[in-house]
Amino acid sequence: MAAPKKGRRAPASQGHPGRALILVLIAIVGLIGGMFYSGTLTPRLGIDLAGGTSFTLAAQNQPGKPNAINETNMKTASDIMERRVNGLGVSEAEVQTQGDNHIIVNIPKGTDAKQARQQVGTTAQLGFRPVLTNAAGTKTPEPKPSPSQSGAGGKGKGDKAAGSKAQPGTQQNASSSQSPSAKPTTQGRAVTDALKKAPSPKPTPSGPAKPSLPATPPPPPGGAAIPPALQKQLNALDCSTKQSRAAAGQKAAGAKPSDPIVACKDDGTQKYVLGPVGVEGTDVKDAKAVFDSQQGQGWIVQMDFTSEGGKKFADVTGKLATKAQPQNQFAIVLDGAVVSDPRVSERLNGGNATISGGFDQKSAEDLGNMLSYGALPLSFKIDDETTVTAALGGEQLHAGLIAGAIGLALVVLYLVAYYRGLSLVALASLCVSAILTYAIMTLLGPAIGFALNLPAVCGAIVAIGITADSFIVYFERIRDEIREGRTLRPAVERGWPRARRTILVSDFVSFLAAAVLFIVTVGKVKGFAFTLGLTTVLDVVVVFFFTKPLMTLLARRKFFADGHPWSGLDPKRLGARPPLRRRRGSAPTQTKEA
Repeated sequence: MAAPKKGRRAPASQGHPGRALILVLIAIVGLIGGMFYSGTLTPRLGIDLAGGTSFTLAAQNQPGKPNAINETNMKTASDIMERRVNGLGVSEAEVQTQGDNHIIVNIPKGTDAKQARQQVGTTAQLGFRPVLTNAAGTKTPEPKPSPSQSGAGGKGKGDKAAGSKAQPGTQQNASSSQSPSAKPTTQGRAVTDALKKAPSPKPTPSGPAKPSLPATPPPPPGGAAIPPALQKQLNALDCSTKQSRAAAGQKAAGAKPSDPIVACKDDGTQKYVLGPVGVEGTDVKDAKAVFDSQQGQGWIVQMDFTSEGGKKFADVTGKLATKAQPQNQFAIVLDGAVVSDPRVSERLNGGNATISGGFDQKSAEDLGNMLSYGALPLSFKIDDETTVTAALGGEQLHAGLIAGAIGLALVVLYLVAYYRGLSLVALASLCVSAILTYAIMTLLGPAIGFALNLPAVCGAIVAIGITADSFIVYFERIRDEIREGRTLRPAVERGWPRARRTILVSDFVSFLAAAVLFIVTVGKVKGFAFTLGLTTVLDVVVVFFFTKPLMTLLARRKFFADGHPWSGLDPKRLGARPPLRRRRGSAPTQTKEA
């Protein structure tokens, strides 16, 4: 009696097919549970299906800067554009980089496409402007006519007193950290604490200072009077809403660099009257966030200027250092909004400076990126713009679903007519693949921002044929084994290795095509490639962990094992020949020649 061969173990799907089916069931339950847990039960729809406007922007190097397009600069540019889009009051817009040099901006329905185009198509404007005066970000009530002249003066004095009362506390924080760096360094580097992030006005006033908050911003000390027109604009400016901040930012960004402006803080807590631009954003050579462990300042932002920018910055800081707060502050203005307003305590020479005070890692990196963007040699052109109404998007989605239903119906009819009972295995596998695809697409929406667009729907329709093709390959291998005279159970196991190789090669080619298409294309075609690649991977998973184990179990059932005419495995219909039987001792011999 021959000893069994060692070293070869039956695969799990053959020895324990039920385990593979349970694993698939657990995966389905987990994915559906994740959908309910996240509160997302439908896939996120793209602009072409839900309606809205989509822009594809291509980055371009400026002359003399051939290597400016890199991952860091592209991320910073996308952050700037996201700030602009959010300034339009859009709640579901998305801005994301795609490839090495493209940015995709998707704005849902209900947004002014012309305004959005202006926002995403223009280059960011960064500048350093001196602060003439500031006030709380809410709208300031107009003063009353005659008695308010003295009253306003009284309030101005009261505010001045309150400001002087709150000032020592602020200066104490600065002086305590300034003590080790009161002298300039030997390398000519800017003193670390000479440039301090201005404190927020909210926590500074104490209890008794609250009643003295001015109705009108105080006149700036030092004799620099605010023009009445600017003072009126400042009083009327309301920075408490996104829409008002966006409008103020557009107006400020459109002003000439030599003109004073009225601007809002990017978070809406303050509003300012700012002087002409003292240093252009293009004068910033580099800016980065650094953790200062030597002096214990935490996260700081280091700036390096060009040679010309360093001279301008030294002149500006020299003038600001001689003035009282808030005129010793300069505002860093990006696209008409103030992103930071540090104060200056001394002239900063050497072409570099450090901004410190209350930063965490994220805020320091954000400010560093914004400062760097002023010097980025990048411009963008709109490669593609698509505007789809909600009605047209609904029609396209409806047409896509109809096309998918027709394709699925044709596949089902073919399977039932040709494979009969085996079609139940194919249909069950298609259902499992559809559930996995739907759940994964739904979860990828909130996870990575995946949106189901019309090309993605086309990819899902094509995937129906790819998945059905894998079942057909396996079924035909089983039928070939039955035609050779084998019974169903050996045919299922012997046909699997050959079918497996064919399925893997076919799916690998499909996945390779999807990967290449995803890498080299831009825009909505990536949705087709992504969906095609995802469904191809799921096809392998379903065939290995569901179709094959299910066939192993059904081969033990009498309906399929006996070759019922409606099983699709009837030996007579398949033209099977009886198995060859050899008689003992009748093996043919070959005559050897000398």
